[in-house]
Amino acid sequence: MNDIVTLAIDGQGIATVTLNRPEKKNAWSLDTFRVLAEIGEGLKGQEGLRAVILTGADGCFSSGIDLAVFGEFARRMDDIRAQMRNPPPGEVANHFQKPVTVWAELQVPVIAAIEGVCFGAAMQLALGADFRIAAPDARLSIMESRWGLIPDMGISRSLPKLVRADQAKELMMTAKILSAGEALEIGLLTRVAQNPLGAAQEMAQDLATRNPAALAGAKTLVEQAWLMDAAQSLSLEALLQAEILGSPNQLEAVMATMQKRPGNFQKG
Repeated sequence: MNDIVTLAIDGQGIATVTLNRPEKKNAWSLDTFRVLAEIGEGLKGQEGLRAVILTGADGCFSSGIDLAVFGEFARRMDDIRAQMRNPPPGEVANHFQKPVTVWAELQVPVIAAIEGVCFGAAMQLALGADFRIAAPDARLSIMESRWGLIPDMGISRSLPKLVRADQAKELMMTAKILSAGEALEIGLLTRVAQNPLGAAQEMAQDLATRNPAALAGAKTLVEQAWLMDAAQSLSLEALLQAEILGSPNQLEAVMATMQKRPGNFQKG
């Protein structure tokens, strides 16, 4: 297993998946996308699995995508766009969506334990879980607009279940950084706890004592009863992002953010 993401499964069948680049605040490399998806797919066949906890090493969930990834995108723009527009055969989620959407495909509860920062891709990962427990001093943001992009990693499946449409638009358009209390108030978090990982472990241990079929049924009911189907929403995310990615205004957003200045965007 690539150690940028680690997997441990205890005797109760509770899996802990840990983002493990602490020197980078657990920022995502391109390999992170692949490894997370592989772990999620592998857990589908894990005998005796009862719950999954998603967390980050050294008291930080994740700062989102590593800025170096944008440079890799720039060198492979046509290939990246093609990956966005064309999911692998038999999949509705593309390569960049799968690390987030795979957790909804598991038949067991998935809990995100959030400390430190939870930005961008990491926020979409947390939203892909069934439950989110955050530390009081955690900070959370759907940060893609800071880079001139839309969030496109399954957010059309997760966010509309949690917040009003106007709240979703504000979060996506402004990249506002929320405190744990603010996130709880609008419905992004399940609850706040001093020790999120400990609280997640307690919740997972409790769920592990319950009928797995009932838990799977409850999860399926909620996942399938809301919104447009996955193929439609995930395709829409990918098509919109593929048009935005690498455009002059998106590149200007990156430069303006890195240089800490207002953006000078083309009209039209």
